[in-house]
Amino acid sequence: MPRLTAVLAVLVAVLVTVPLAPSGARAEPTPTAPALTWAVQPADERGPDGRRWMEHTLNAGQVVTERLAVRNFSDRPVVFSLKAADGYLTDKGRFNMLPSSQESVDGGTWITVRETVTVAAKGTAVVPFTITVPHDARPGDHPAGIAATVTASGGTVAVESRVGFRVMMRVSGTITASLAVDGLTTTYRRSWNPFTPGSVEVRYTAGNDGSVAVTGAGAVTTGELFGATGHSTRAEVAETLPGGTREVAVQVDGIWGLGRLRTTVELTPAPLDGDTGGAEIRPATATVTTWTLPWPQLLLAALLAALLLAARTTARRRRGRLTALLAQARAEGRAEAREPTPAGRTPTDPTD
Repeated sequence: MPRLTAVLAVLVAVLVTVPLAPSGARAEPTPTAPALTWAVQPADERGPDGRRWMEHTLNAGQVVTERLAVRNFSDRPVVFSLKAADGYLTDKGRFNMLPSSQESVDGGTWITVRETVTVAAKGTAVVPFTITVPHDARPGDHPAGIAATVTASGGTVAVESRVGFRVMMRVSGTITASLAVDGLTTTYRRSWNPFTPGSVEVRYTAGNDGSVAVTGAGAVTTGELFGATGHSTRAEVAETLPGGTREVAVQVDGIWGLGRLRTTVELTPAPLDGDTGGAEIRPATATVTTWTLPWPQLLLAALLAALLLAARTTARRRRGRLTALLAQARAEGRAEAREPTPAGRTPTDPTD
């Protein structure tokens, strides 16, 4: 049973931190060893060179030699595993690299580095590594990360802690900056105050189907009354790597909900480095139509109509009662006129 348990043990990749700035990692202490703290940074022959990450523009088939520095802040020597993997952005926009359990298929496979390095207590080790661009590499960005790893065993579970930095590689050639809008949905949020407009909540997924990292800017517009009126708000997409996606939610205010609502998203991508020279820019647009009714205004109109009808009915009844009273008075007057005149008095007697 212990052997079966060991076979079924899960290798947990805790956090593959590939920060924008060099930072350290800390592995939790075990009963027999103190905590380990280390950092990994871009380097030259002498040690860390001040770069936060690496960026290279390379030709297909080109080979480049680079260096990294592993700094051990602990009080004992440590053997670190060195690994490279494809890079990606998390849902919160942080750069990360694939865990050891997931196979790399792009830029991470271009980096060759020794498997381990031993760093003395309070010491620094500079390790060279090579970047080899395939001859058939697609022009554009191929993000990767490289990290130093320590695996700690706790019972039947192995915990992998690592820290590193991003390696941004761009293969020269014609690049494409492109965004696609998918899953566009709208939800009308009405105000029950009939004198206050509502809003439209717009959600969509912006996917980078181009070859370089991009940001996006544009507008989200909702029109009503068949385009006679409408409102807009800015649409922005944060950094998105090739093949990556971003979930976007915006709100368009000032919408009354007068029947058909036509919402359009327009995005124009821009290469992350701002260099549009030689780049093919592919804007994105998507439209969705929904229908809604201005219930607060309709209820107000119904209430006003009911009040007007009630007022007209009351006025008609009053006029009817007045007419009836006048008719009754006339009838009584005619009846009195037909009655006999008492003796000694004339019909024109002013006392009558």
